[in-house]
Amino acid sequence: MAFSLRYFTLVAASLLLSTQAFAASTIMVKEDGEGGGPMTITLDRTTVPAGDVTFKVHNDAMTEEHEMVLIKLKSADQTIPVNAAKHRVDESKLKSLGEVADLKAGKDGQLKVKLAAGEYLLLCNIKGHFEAGMKARLTVTP
Repeated sequence: MAFSLRYFTLVAASLLLSTQAFAASTIMVKEDGEGGGPMTITLDRTTVPAGDVTFKVHNDAMTEEHEMVLIKLKSADQTIPVNAAKHRVDESKLKSLGEVADLKAGKDGQLKVKLAAGEYLLLCNIKGHFEAGMKARLTVTP
């Protein structure tokens, strides 16, 4: 009898841990790039299930400051409005869900959000960075 009680306790603990693992997702985000060169945002996963998501952002640049803005797209092929004179994305025309702003070189930041199924864009909106390639797509599944 002690064996079966111990077995059921281990099974219950295992189920609890696996449920908690699916309750939240973590995405590791690496930002990189220096002025005048290519700029990148790299995600360790590009698909996550809907629900609570934590973005752990690291600025891997040597001197350049970066930021990460999270945008909910209306469709996978949505055009991103860029103000060419300012060399920045016009965030007022998009649905921003938050950001990790002013991340100095070598520093870390974090953003926690609840995401519904759909398509998302992560970008750096510091002058010229988006135009230099600093963007990444994320798909959230139901």
